[in-house]
Amino acid sequence: MTETVDHQFGEAGGRLSYASYLHVDDLLSQQVLLSTPPAHDELLFITVHQVYELWFKQCLHELTFARDAMLAGDAYLPRHALTRVHVIERVLIEQIAVLETMTPQDFLAFRSLLAPASGFQSVQFRELEFLSGARDAGFVERLRQASPDEQSRLRQRLTEPSLWDGFLDLMRTRGFAVETADDRRDSLLSIARDRSVSGELWDLAEALLGHDSLASQWRSRHVDMVERQIGTKSGTGGSNGAPYLRARLGVRYFPELWELRSYL
Repeated sequence: MTETVDHQFGEAGGRLSYASYLHVDDLLSQQVLLSTPPAHDELLFITVHQVYELWFKQCLHELTFARDAMLAGDAYLPRHALTRVHVIERVLIEQIAVLETMTPQDFLAFRSLLAPASGFQSVQFRELEFLSGARDAGFVERLRQASPDEQSRLRQRLTEPSLWDGFLDLMRTRGFAVETADDRRDSLLSIARDRSVSGELWDLAEALLGHDSLASQWRSRHVDMVERQIGTKSGTGGSNGAPYLRARLGVRYFPELWELRSYL
């Protein structure tokens, strides 16, 4: 009897390739330099920031899933998604070291060509902040270069439940009072002090705090890198550069989880 060979896997099948599945040709055509002659480090600058946007997309995917799972009453799946986000955020922090291999002189070789583009204009980064709870409608108005679709996404993020809203809803379904700040503090203290009963909620709260902490670490590393590259020069998008970034270092996604430590 002749054995039937399944050609779905391996080169013999020919239905799909690594390059076609990942659209590698399209991907590698997106690094378009503006400098003439090409500045050596402009390719690095573009690549790093495009990779950031890909990771931002994945983080939005995971955090939206985590929020929705909490709203559905699940405590395990959100924690799993947040753990993945933690790993990605550590990659994002380490990625700054790649940019720091670029000297200030090499950056200045093409920096003037970037204006008025700026990292401030990253719509996905603002989506991450809005979804995580740091919401400022003023950013939507300031991102005038955003497309109508991007503006719509930002406005939706401003009005839809945040991660914190999802967590509070989950606490409520587990019988904890969350209506006032005092209610929430007392409920969180009960959760913290009886982990044998409420361990799932405590672990989830810690996972949320981990996301907050890693985002804070990224902001700190980012501003150090900016100061190392351009000092106190204005940003290409018109902001005051590093001073603006330093002013954002105090942003907290879940301030009540941080404040809880003072009451334990």
